[in-house]
Amino acid sequence: MAKIPDEELKKAFSELHNKVVSTRQLLKVADMQIENINRHNLRVSLTRSELKQLPENTKTYESVGRMFLLQDMNTIMEDLDKRTKLADGKIKALNNQKTYLQKDLKESEDNIREMVQKRQKQDS
Repeated sequence: MAKIPDEELKKAFSELHNKVVSTRQLLKVADMQIENINRHNLRVSLTRSELKQLPENTKTYESVGRMFLLQDMNTIMEDLDKRTKLADGKIKALNNQKTYLQKDLKESEDNIREMVQKRQKQDS
């Protein structure tokens, strides 16, 4: 009779352990994505600051694939603003996802601790 609960306990423990591992991996992925977006935002802000130093009538080119398009300064600045807003939205969404994953991870870890404590009480 004791073997059936032990097997069920082992199965539940392994499922929770797998969930914890996968949640940690997802958290790392979210952190890496946020880091990449922050680097992109830094490049955009550097580009914006360099463009602001140029005279308004300077010919500016935007890279599109393997070619460069002649664009006026205002169009490029608007595009940089759009990129920044889009990146900020992505960061906000990733932070919300991270918050959810952290809560999920904490719950899973608490469930594992609870299972271990129950098992120790049964053995005592």
